[in-house]
Amino acid sequence: MAELDRRQFLGWSGAALAFAVAGPIDRSLRRTAARAVAITGTTLESAATPVGASGYRRLAAGPGWPLVVRSDLAAGQSGRDNRRTALSAFVQFTDVHIVDAQSPARFEYLHPQIGSSAFRPQETLNPLGASALVRRVNGLSGGPFTGRPFDFLMTTGDNTDNHETVELDWYLTLLNGGTITPNTGDPSRFEGVQNSGSTLFWNPESTIADEYQKAGFPHLPGFLGNAIKSFTSLGLKLPWYATFGNHDDSVVGTLPDGIPLLEDMYTGNRKIEGFDAGTLSKLGNGFGDPAFLADLLAILAGNAGLVRTVTPDVRRKPFSTAGFVQAHLNPANTGPGPVGHGFRAGNADGVDVYYTFPMAPGITGISLDTTTLGGFADGSIGVGQFEWLTNVLEANSSRYYDIFGFRHTHHVTDQLFVLFSHHTSGTMGNLLPDSRHPLEPRLPGSMFVSLLQRFPNVVAWVNGHTHANQIIAHPHSDPTRSFWEINTASHTDYPQHARLIEVADNHDGTLSVFTTLVEADAPYQADYGDTSVAGMAALYRELAFNDIHARAALMGTPADHNTELLLTNPLG
Repeated sequence: MAELDRRQFLGWSGAALAFAVAGPIDRSLRRTAARAVAITGTTLESAATPVGASGYRRLAAGPGWPLVVRSDLAAGQSGRDNRRTALSAFVQFTDVHIVDAQSPARFEYLHPQIGSSAFRPQETLNPLGASALVRRVNGLSGGPFTGRPFDFLMTTGDNTDNHETVELDWYLTLLNGGTITPNTGDPSRFEGVQNSGSTLFWNPESTIADEYQKAGFPHLPGFLGNAIKSFTSLGLKLPWYATFGNHDDSVVGTLPDGIPLLEDMYTGNRKIEGFDAGTLSKLGNGFGDPAFLADLLAILAGNAGLVRTVTPDVRRKPFSTAGFVQAHLNPANTGPGPVGHGFRAGNADGVDVYYTFPMAPGITGISLDTTTLGGFADGSIGVGQFEWLTNVLEANSSRYYDIFGFRHTHHVTDQLFVLFSHHTSGTMGNLLPDSRHPLEPRLPGSMFVSLLQRFPNVVAWVNGHTHANQIIAHPHSDPTRSFWEINTASHTDYPQHARLIEVADNHDGTLSVFTTLVEADAPYQADYGDTSVAGMAALYRELAFNDIHARAALMGTPADHNTELLLTNPLG
């Protein structure tokens, strides 16, 4: 269980809570600082905190968040800080959603029905915000609790928002370094819903009483022009790997690919910016229903609704799964490496896009593909990949258990394992066939968890998709067969976190997995006159916090933030 009471958390809940718990928090922060090697640049040092109690709220620098020790799976032994050896340290990005905010293929008008996944007031600043997150990682010296320099960074999917070729190019340039012009269509002006004049969206350069300005959003002349200016991303200084997400392979991460009408929308000159209330309701209610697809296509094919003529752009063409992998394999996109960013030549056909890679001596990473091209946002795992994973784990574990619970031993060199996927155990219930393996059964998250618990060598499973901070203990009656699931918030919805993860041997029969959240390298208080990358990234954070669809639950609890996750060392 967590050693820090949740009532001691000082977060975005406001000044009243801060006053009530200032003493315990101060003591916890002192204990955290004493245990850490360095906290600079992390939420151990400082975290964004809203000012005021209601309405549109500015952000300011607040106190750091203490370390929460979680002993759900094993008890911590005294003196372990002095015995500890770092095994690996790495960074997780997830759900960055690099977005072409002007794309005709987007469904922004559905945001009253389906929330922020359709439209976010901050989305035009997305590439700038992500660049500031890269700069934050480059400024860190290593793991806060072990001091180990980071071995790599992993992106756990939804790297792009609408799997457009131009979004893929921006994402690769962001991580590898180079110039990005976050604009499509007309090179001289913005052609999206944020200058549509529709009260359904935030129109930052207009004084119309749109739904967002009624909620206190500011009037910012010049905002859109500044958002589409060219800027330079310095790129990561450490090697990085990629995992596939549903937004990397499907229309708005939900609809099956390969439908001619939908693909024509990407590169066409018709951008639908609204429908009448009755049609919107029908669209919103049926968006997740496979039987609704025909009705959806009929509606989109018609001329009903508010249609804007925009400048077509061939760069908006959607990429395929194979195209995603091949772009990573392109030597021009190697950046800090490795070549392919985890993908090999055997993945280039886009059929099986999973792989293993060495994290550090004695510890192996496994990147999985939990998406299905059958449609819908949630995922699952195919039988073929399930069997491949089983074989990988068996071949590197001297001790494992079969499905009946019988123990097996053989002579191999043991590896510890950390797994990476886009989907979580709770979002792997989509069993629709995958067109890459149309006859292959799909398996849910519960079966996947059971598989991992057959192998004591599995330490952690790191994922995204939910846009929420959540750390789940997966216990087993045999403590060596327990593991941690680490789910991290997105960098598009607030709180816009990335996570630092350190794996350490305590040399007392336990391992510690430290998780530390970081925010973009940008001022906490946005200056509306600052149009630098850092200034726009600060505004990106503020707008995300105030989004009318923002969900406080995405922040998670203190036990999902900066943690020490203890577990039994399966190798003794």
